[in-house]
Amino acid sequence: MTTTEADQSPLSENDTAPASGPRHAADVAPEPTDENVWLEDIHGEEQLAWVREQNARTEDLLEDSEYEAVEAGILEVLDSTDRIAMVNKRGDFYYNFWKDQEHPKGLWRRTTWESYLTAEPQWDVLLDIDALAAAEGVEWVFHGAGFLRPADDADYRLAMVSLSPDGGDADRHREFDVESRTFVEGGFDLPTAKGNVSWLDADTLLVSSTAEGLPATTSSYARTGVKLRRGQSLADAERLFEIPEDHMLAMVAHDSTPGFERTFAVDYIDFYNRSTYLLRDDSWVAIDVPTDVNISAHRDWLLFRPQKDWDVAGVVYPAGSLLAAGFEEYLAGSRSLRVLFAPDAHTSLQSWSWTKDYLLLNLLHDVSSEIRVLDPSDHHPDSGWASSVLDACPPLHDVNAYAVDDEDLGPAGNDFWLVATGFTTPTTLTRGTLAPAGSPDAGAVASQHAVIKRSPSFFNEAGYEVQQHFAVSEDGTKVPYFQVACKDLVLDGQNPTQLSGYGGFEISRTPAYSGSIGRAWLERRTVGASTEDGGDAHSRGGVYVVANIRGGGEYGPSWHRAALQENRHRAYEDFAAVARDLISRGVTSRPRLGCVGGSNGGLLVGNMLTQYPELFGAVSCGVPLLDMRRYTKLSAGYSWIAEYGDPDLPSQWEFIRTFSPYHLLHDGVEYPETFIWTATSDDRVGPVQARKMAARMQAMGIPNVWFHEALEGGHAGASDNRQAAALQARSNHFLWRSLAGSN
Repeated sequence: MTTTEADQSPLSENDTAPASGPRHAADVAPEPTDENVWLEDIHGEEQLAWVREQNARTEDLLEDSEYEAVEAGILEVLDSTDRIAMVNKRGDFYYNFWKDQEHPKGLWRRTTWESYLTAEPQWDVLLDIDALAAAEGVEWVFHGAGFLRPADDADYRLAMVSLSPDGGDADRHREFDVESRTFVEGGFDLPTAKGNVSWLDADTLLVSSTAEGLPATTSSYARTGVKLRRGQSLADAERLFEIPEDHMLAMVAHDSTPGFERTFAVDYIDFYNRSTYLLRDDSWVAIDVPTDVNISAHRDWLLFRPQKDWDVAGVVYPAGSLLAAGFEEYLAGSRSLRVLFAPDAHTSLQSWSWTKDYLLLNLLHDVSSEIRVLDPSDHHPDSGWASSVLDACPPLHDVNAYAVDDEDLGPAGNDFWLVATGFTTPTTLTRGTLAPAGSPDAGAVASQHAVIKRSPSFFNEAGYEVQQHFAVSEDGTKVPYFQVACKDLVLDGQNPTQLSGYGGFEISRTPAYSGSIGRAWLERRTVGASTEDGGDAHSRGGVYVVANIRGGGEYGPSWHRAALQENRHRAYEDFAAVARDLISRGVTSRPRLGCVGGSNGGLLVGNMLTQYPELFGAVSCGVPLLDMRRYTKLSAGYSWIAEYGDPDLPSQWEFIRTFSPYHLLHDGVEYPETFIWTATSDDRVGPVQARKMAARMQAMGIPNVWFHEALEGGHAGASDNRQAAALQARSNHFLWRSLAGSN
């Protein structure tokens, strides 16, 4: 179990949360004049009228016959009934959530293993979200379900189903009986709010919520954890935890592993600092680690992953390593740690997963996957665990291994899934089994695995080649990027090229198959274009590029921390270096080069627009942060201070203003063509910053600025396949129109 996290302790010297309490006006950085504050009223009548006018203008530009063909092609991919139905195992059944043309909101369903192995499994539909939405008059979006772990050999029956009324982060949690296929009459039913739910027992939930008057943090998340008994209201539930208002969120959770039942609470101070507690004898015991060390528990073991170098009794463990200690021994004061993984300049730990007896490590080596299997039963007291490499990772591919069922203590408890994908390799799903090695020379474990499902092909992958290149950033750092292009690519600078990136929150961009990108970009040809003598710029397919810039997690915490706060410019310098490398290599040129990013990636491309306009012919900027002076006051923005800094502090506003696109616009600059898109129901970033950026650019007389706001869909901008296809089609079609024409 990965521990979840809650609240309440006093700040320690390691904490980096902002000071609590009100600030004096003299201590707050002044806000620049903002003529567009009126657009911050998300649901105001006048504001939505402005949105609809902008939408109509953009749709009139983009939604031509070619757009319709692109959208239809993407929707065919998303609605394909041949794609892999990924499953989660609980008990004897395999659960899946499925959307297609007939079920745009989706079906929660299950099947048996024998049926799943067939070409056309027989699915038992548990909950039809389209039918539920029609019956209740609410546009429900399914956000998952968490089962009550049954006692002994009983079946999994009760689950808390999470449903969002608009695709945002706020969910309604409702108790559901999978045998009767109905919501439990008089069962748990928590009002819509941001929060977390965990089963304590059949009649008790541990809940973090902002509903029914429970307090929220400044970041808009739950500030308390409560124990909710069957029949109680949240308002009457026993409060277990409370964290300071300026911390990010409180969470509580129960580990139901037989023989290792434990209740945890975590105070998320910010994105990278947290304090974790264990309930012992009705009191909370702090697990003694620095707040920047992530911890998780599994049976006898406690695992640690430090975000910074960690000095333990004179031994320094590097950031991004994975360490282990006996759970009870560590709580008793022992600091004997085993090194399970140590990073190097090329290799980082991305995630891990426990089967019943083994630990699977998912690594990246220069952004290509590597998987190691560790055996905790084969170890020496002062060393790590026996390790072997799982031979399942081709170069320039993303392969992830995880337990088939992390609650299965029976014969299938050591089974694992392998999900493998690449830019030109449709996804495959493999199932394997880990077992003791047959001999000392065979490695820690022996595994047997076979492909269970293969995704269909959606474009002519054989005609394309994936290459990895390294650009040199301004400070000399080598920055990797992937290039996907036709095998006969002509390096004459005339190829329409879409450059994508993210660069934040230690999130890695890895190779992944996309039938939508294949159809909408790689194979894209302008209708009616000449193809004589190999064709011209109009008839070429596009080049797709993914940049692995700092701020991400491709090389672990140090790669991320290199672009935090006052060093944010490094992420943008890295991205610009990739753009220049593409141009210098002859792949593309300024008129043919566009960039695209969403959320933090929207902030990234917003800075390309304002700081590097000479490099790009077009920018597609989605669900973005752009106004970095007021971002902490909008939606969930306060929770990202650890990433960007606090603009209310004059010393921090001085560096934040250097990457605030809303404040970097200037008259007399030749800006690229710009498409800014967002969603009204996005309660994470919110639509406000996108609105204000478009309004300011248009008021400045900057030509070719387009805006579109989906009226539903949450932070993803889409809650069903139809909306997702429209969103992807608009972005791709805008870039193609801008980059593939005669410039």
